Amino acid sequence: MTGAQPQSAIGTEPRSATISPQPLAADLRSVGNRDCPSRTDVLGSALAEVIGGPVGRHALIGRGRLMTPVRAMFVMALVFLALGWSTKAACLQSTGTGTGDQRVANWDNQRAYYELCYSDTVPLYGAELLSQGKFPYKSSWIETDGSGAPQTQYNGKPAVRYMEYPVLTGVYQYVSMAVAKSYTALSKLAPVPVVAEVVMFFDVAAFGLALAWLATVWATAGLAGRRVWDAALVAASPLVIFQIFTNFDALATGFAMAGLLAWARRRPVLAGVLIGLGAAAKLYPLLFLGPMLVLGIRTRRLGALARTAGAAAVTWLAVNLPVLLLFPRGWSEFFRLNTRRGDDMDSVYNVVKSFTGWRGFDPKLGFWQPPVVLNAVVAVLFLVCCAAITYVALTAPQRPRVAQLLFLVVAAFLLTNKVWSPQFSLWLVPLAVLALPHRRVLLAWMTIDALVWVPRMYYLYGNPNRSLPDQFFTTTVLLRDIAVVALCALVVRQIYRPEEDLVRWAGRVDDPTGGPFDRAPDAPLNWLPGWLRPATARAPEVDAAGEQQPRSDSRRATQHVGSA
Repeated sequence: MTGAQPQSAIGTEPRSATISPQPLAADLRSVGNRDCPSRTDVLGSALAEVIGGPVGRHALIGRGRLMTPVRAMFVMALVFLALGWSTKAACLQSTGTGTGDQRVANWDNQRAYYELCYSDTVPLYGAELLSQGKFPYKSSWIETDGSGAPQTQYNGKPAVRYMEYPVLTGVYQYVSMAVAKSYTALSKLAPVPVVAEVVMFFDVAAFGLALAWLATVWATAGLAGRRVWDAALVAASPLVIFQIFTNFDALATGFAMAGLLAWARRRPVLAGVLIGLGAAAKLYPLLFLGPMLVLGIRTRRLGALARTAGAAAVTWLAVNLPVLLLFPRGWSEFFRLNTRRGDDMDSVYNVVKSFTGWRGFDPKLGFWQPPVVLNAVVAVLFLVCCAAITYVALTAPQRPRVAQLLFLVVAAFLLTNKVWSPQFSLWLVPLAVLALPHRRVLLAWMTIDALVWVPRMYYLYGNPNRSLPDQFFTTTVLLRDIAVVALCALVVRQIYRPEEDLVRWAGRVDDPTGGPFDRAPDAPLNWLPGWLRPATARAPEVDAAGEQQPRSDSRRATQHVGSA
């Protein structure tokens, strides 16, 4: 090249090499690939303005010693957990005098509904005989009607009840009760504040649930990879405000996400142990094994999954077997109760009944008579959804991420199930954040889902002059269901268009939650039919002689790893 001109001739001034008024540090290492929401996200940028604006161009990312992303998210989580406790505080006011075991929670005039503070924890303390210090699965009681009269089943037998929770959750309640009773005993001997025993039971249980949610935040942050700040939506989810202390689901969520983190770090046995513990608290973590099996079939990496499934089964049996052998009738109550339950008020089936006047699949049932048709419909619909998800997982041009499939399966389970208790939405929060890290979209769904609680409580409120009619509540349930279906559609879209997936970072990242599947080439098992193979495997390629040949696994593997 000739005719080069001086720098001043092209309209630029010499730039100073100085970028700092002080000498630069010797160590300038920075996590340069970390996603910074204050730079890349509209919502993150707007929130950053409150605390001084986005991170600077010359900032060393990941070098803070005090306020790391996880610690910052713990602070957020503690704020939202405190808000969650405050929404239940009105139901923790007690009445009566004397010692803690002589005082009860003041739920007069249906306070739990018009104060929006309902929690299963408080009534369960008395209803499941924990207040009497009895072991859950050993002790039983007779179900009564509103007047207190004992009820009889459809087959003429007494309506005998046991604790309805899986073993680990039941034992957790028993331990919380023991701590509460210990405090009551202490208050009789020492000058400490007298607290109603049921309130202390709630507080002890809530403390453990808060720790479980912090574990969920920590695990989600570890699973998010370079997008660690995505986990802030788990810490600061609107659902935490209303649902974290409504029931005990945070226990299972903590174990499930910790198990998924162990899987991502290629520790399959530990992953199985944690998933097994989660299943012993709530069965939904077992759903994780289905998508993992499908991806194992697509990649021929089934060894790690076998170890995970085996460890999960052994752990679940280790927790359940003692209670099963000692109290088989009490142990089976969880399964028996779920079999005989009808369509819950939050289910899609009740929404249809509300708007159409339909009487349901089993309109004439006796007390505790299982809804056989409804159970069959629920099972068939869920299996159909699982079959569709399996087809997507096996045929997508690029292998889906584990979190994407887990979200789809758990969402399908909730959408088709006959029961969607409000706290079940907590199951979806960390999975949605990992599957679809679009913050404004997720925040919109979480807000809709959280606000379902308000019309639900006022629908249950028995005052005819202040309660809401049925369709006010079912309309919000329908909006929530539509929002979850929309999330599923977006996840499927990104499975088929991986270039739109923010987690994949334009092909530089494969699957942070994948564990053994991360960067694994496609190698479908030989017995899979052609229509269940990836689209790239079905597309023929032309060899040097001009003949069509099947696309080789080795070639696909090279292309896949290169794009990652």
